[in-house]
Amino acid sequence: METANKHPLSKVPEVTLLFWIIKIAATTLGETGGDAVSMSMDLGYLVATAIFATIFLLAVGTQIRAGKFHPVLYWTTIIATTTVGTTLADFADRSLGIGYAGGSSLLLALLIGSLALWHRTMGSISVETVNSPRTELFYWVTIMFSQTLGTALGDWMANDAGLGYTGSAALFGGLLLLVVAAYYRTRISRTALFWAAFILTRPLGAVVGDFLDKPHDAGGLALGRVAASGVLLALIAICIIAVPQKPAGRSH
Repeated sequence: METANKHPLSKVPEVTLLFWIIKIAATTLGETGGDAVSMSMDLGYLVATAIFATIFLLAVGTQIRAGKFHPVLYWTTIIATTTVGTTLADFADRSLGIGYAGGSSLLLALLIGSLALWHRTMGSISVETVNSPRTELFYWVTIMFSQTLGTALGDWMANDAGLGYTGSAALFGGLLLLVVAAYYRTRISRTALFWAAFILTRPLGAVVGDFLDKPHDAGGLALGRVAASGVLLALIAICIIAVPQKPAGRSH
């Protein structure tokens, strides 16, 4: 019992294949859901960001106050970070005129700074150590930066770099495969590989989301933002209900 108190279980899920499936679906939902509110509902990026930021703060506060890992609460908070990240990045890149390259560079610097400060303060950035309010604050701030960066980076590659949605999806998907290969073939830090994969899933989700809902003349499938969001939300719900998730352990 003393050991359990000294090393409480993490409040984030064990990193398995299911984790990555839900993560990619959630990041894609963030793109379609964010665009549905800001564009389809014609509320604009600033108002949409205010709405999603409120949801994000409420979700994070509830998550931190929770005594243990709750799958529904955790993934609700992830979706909240990715939707507010979508509208916030679009507001900065488009409304403020920072541009995709400028926005991506700024957010990358903030993300690296967040990880560095977290490591310096707590001694580790492993998800297995996310079991205290202070560590959770670092965790969710870092995720917030990574989700916002993903939107800007995805738009940069798809639009300014001229890769289009399918080309960008191939690029980020290929980079993720390299991370998987490094996991099985090298001794690179598993924590470093986790964060590399976590960050790359966001621009992948961003371009896949745009591919699903953008009109045909823009290179998309024109499925509709609301319809695409509904399908993605249903997929996430099925995954959470069908396969029980455990909190990340302390095996390594």
